[in-house]
Amino acid sequence: MADSSISKFFEKSRKERLDIIKKFSGLSDDEVKQIENSDGGITFDKADKMVENAIGTFSLPLGIATNFTINNKDYLVPMVIEEPSVIAAASKAAKIAKIHGGFKAKADESYSIGQIQVVDVDIKSAISAIKKSKKEILDLANSKSKTLSKIGKGAKQISCREIKTDSGKMLIVELLIDVGDAMGANITNTMCEAVASLIKKITKGRVILRILSNYSTKRMAKASAVFDRLAVGGEGIVDNIILAYQFALNDEYRAVTHNKGVMNGMIAVANATGQDTRAIEAAAHAYAARSGKYTSLTEWKKDKNGNLVGKIELPLSVGIIGGIINVHPLVRICTKILGVKSAQELASVMAVVGLAQNFSALRALASEGIQSGHMKLHARNIAAAAGAKPEQIDKIVKKMVGESNISLNRAKELLSQL
Repeated sequence: MADSSISKFFEKSRKERLDIIKKFSGLSDDEVKQIENSDGGITFDKADKMVENAIGTFSLPLGIATNFTINNKDYLVPMVIEEPSVIAAASKAAKIAKIHGGFKAKADESYSIGQIQVVDVDIKSAISAIKKSKKEILDLANSKSKTLSKIGKGAKQISCREIKTDSGKMLIVELLIDVGDAMGANITNTMCEAVASLIKKITKGRVILRILSNYSTKRMAKASAVFDRLAVGGEGIVDNIILAYQFALNDEYRAVTHNKGVMNGMIAVANATGQDTRAIEAAAHAYAARSGKYTSLTEWKKDKNGNLVGKIELPLSVGIIGGIINVHPLVRICTKILGVKSAQELASVMAVVGLAQNFSALRALASEGIQSGHMKLHARNIAAAAGAKPEQIDKIVKKMVGESNISLNRAKELLSQL
């Protein structure tokens, strides 16, 4: 079985790293060349077809997080992010989790929620009429996707909710759609628009919006891990991490930053695999506020042996087919490196990386502080910003870190001395 534990991966040359990734993920020579020669993965012509008013492309660093074992399978995790220390932190957390068998994770089936808003309607009689016409509505919705119907998926249920607003009562008709391995936004919207006229006829009301909800509570992902107390830093650090978690659990100002750390990991994986990061963020933060108070997405406790136990649960709508995956070559390669075979597996990996990232942030905050490690990695950016050439950067970084003086002015002074 492939092993995600790669000693001193960060010290290896680019070629050595790529050779490891090639062997681990079964990449072809052409796929490796695409990574090597890529300036962002797409040409301007392709970008011009993806968005309006295109003027160019914009690149971000692509890195690999190591050490991840999830449900007894090893993963190398591609992450696209501009922030230093995130990939290193995720890899370190995964290494500690590996001591007790790695992460456990699972995700629900891919059920998307579509909403049709009906106003100017007798809600009670409208609900009754919709229930009687359930099969007709679902059949019409499913006629819009022959692919989903063939594999036993598609629109499965229809439900109704009444909401009260300043503009009066409204009826919200909801379709529950099994979208398989797709994120499912397009087919959900298509089905909602397809049944809107029928719902208008059935309810004798006026239909306004017909669109999916990104609050994907039917697509929950969960992950957990045990972090060895000695590897974490001892009982004192474990206790401090739990106290830090309790801070986030009970204070919105802390919870926002706490959950931002979770998103650092998850969104980096989402970027690499072509997911809708805005939908993921929106759903996660809505779920964090589901009680009426914004709070932590993670949970941290001690087990009977004093080890730290972490858990995460959140709605997560992702896909491995359709959308940008069809047009962006690097997204396809990153998905191959990750080796996920279903949307549920991808959601599980992303939840795990969010938990790992949260652990690393809490551990740093509960011990030496987050800036120490972060600024050491940030020092390379500072040296480059000062104008250092690649062969000069390591010398400047070593000197700044040794002096505990990581700043643009000091980098410029050191550069002038070389």
